[in-house]
Amino acid sequence: MPKRSGKKQAALLSVIAAVFLTAFKVVVGVSTGSLGILSEALHSTLDLVAALITWFAVRISDKPADKDHNFGHGKVENLSALFETLLLFATCFWIVYEASCRLAAGGVGIEVGFWSYAVVVVSIIVDANRSRVLMKAAKKYKSEALEADALHFSTDIWSSVVVLAGLVLSSFEIYVADSIAALCVAFVVMFVSYRLGKRSIFALIDGVSAHTRSEVCEIIESVEGVKRFHSVRVRSAGPETFVEANIHVSANLSIVEAHDISTHVENALRKRFGKCIINVHIEPDSH
Repeated sequence: MPKRSGKKQAALLSVIAAVFLTAFKVVVGVSTGSLGILSEALHSTLDLVAALITWFAVRISDKPADKDHNFGHGKVENLSALFETLLLFATCFWIVYEASCRLAAGGVGIEVGFWSYAVVVVSIIVDANRSRVLMKAAKKYKSEALEADALHFSTDIWSSVVVLAGLVLSSFEIYVADSIAALCVAFVVMFVSYRLGKRSIFALIDGVSAHTRSEVCEIIESVEGVKRFHSVRVRSAGPETFVEANIHVSANLSIVEAHDISTHVENALRKRFGKCIINVHIEPDSH
């Protein structure tokens, strides 16, 4: 499967799953009056918006560099992940407010039946499957937007488990359990939002982890013919990694031989990081 179509297919499947789960949860949540299920329905609605944004983001991020975007369109994926973070935080406000009101009222009776359990169990199965598919695609194509979606939906599994526990307790007329379950969902969402937002902002301001930079330095140092190196700079934009470095080679080498060493450096970096834009400056070593 071509690279671009693989990313788009994974994102599109996520959209389809979000549409199905949102509709299913709304119908069951309204018919049973379960705040836990309704909070999950709202969460799934925002999931749908996030999935649509991710789908558009992976389409745009694959566009080649042009005169207006000299370094490509990869940052669109980072922006997509940041916007998803804002949507997740928005989810929390409504859930916390409504759950707090119900707890203050001493709990609201809900109707727990087959469909109450069915919608949550189906949600867990669907989220587990699409999280696996998205993460596999994210690793294969180095897509931060797909990885953000995968992380998002993997935590949805745990929030659904919490809602399921609330429904079980509500079946024994412990109705406050449903509101408490909804609050737990909100806390899970807040935690995920923080992680996604931190990563997205870090990438948007050209941050690089110490581990990634260390890997780049180790790779450059391992290439035969490199005497020493300096001015290493690394950043990422969506699936692309940008590397700049100055390497020193023997002053006795010809231009062709020196260029061959820089080519070995570039190939070694691409072997490790995949899609890269690399700028290696060669200097004669005087030591």
